[in-house]
Amino acid sequence: MIVSVANWITTNAKAATTSIPIVMAGNGTPVEEGLVASLARPGGNVTGLADDTGPDVHPKRLQLLKEIAPHISRVAFIGTPGFWNLLGAKYVEAAAPGLGLTLIRAESTPNDLAPDFAVVTRERADAIFAVWNPANAVHRHAIIEFAAKNRLPASYAFRGSVEDGGLMSYGVDRVDLIRRAAIYVDRILKGAKPADLPVEQPIKFELVINLKTAKALGLTIPPSLLARADEVIE
Repeated sequence: MIVSVANWITTNAKAATTSIPIVMAGNGTPVEEGLVASLARPGGNVTGLADDTGPDVHPKRLQLLKEIAPHISRVAFIGTPGFWNLLGAKYVEAAAPGLGLTLIRAESTPNDLAPDFAVVTRERADAIFAVWNPANAVHRHAIIEFAAKNRLPASYAFRGSVEDGGLMSYGVDRVDLIRRAAIYVDRILKGAKPADLPVEQPIKFELVINLKTAKALGLTIPPSLLARADEVIE
């Protein structure tokens, strides 16, 4: 069996085998990417958890960034080339004008964020919105340090970035996805076929705020927002 935690891993695994069961522990848009025939009836050898919930979750994170830092107007949307073709990115860009925000695409390679940072500086962005890709998770410390040095509020997709000093994150509870993926593993090992196990979507989301970082940026988090946070790091 193969347990996958990223789209590209699932795609490559499926290309390599049509017989070994593949369990997704949170992959975005598996139907659109051709990984499964449908969520209800995956077919083939791939099933598990999708981390995409439609048009709301990523724009919601942008809205929360605006609530935390009401003064911002130019937000650097940082990610790797091609990311802007994903539905989630299109939803974010569509939501920005209604929040009074201008999004600036800042593209980099998976192993070099310097081009991202150059765009942020050149375009005079006053905040950062990090996309939900593996590169931004791996290089989160570089983004956190750049944001702190330039006193920029920044929003992340993964809570680990906030635990390491980032301002805020909002998104799917990925620990919950991995725990639920273990149920798929158990059922398949007991004889169930991946083709017959519907792909499930996230049911738990979390908002994490780093109060120490907010204070360093001179931001006062509204009490109503703190009350909605799943965790406040002090």
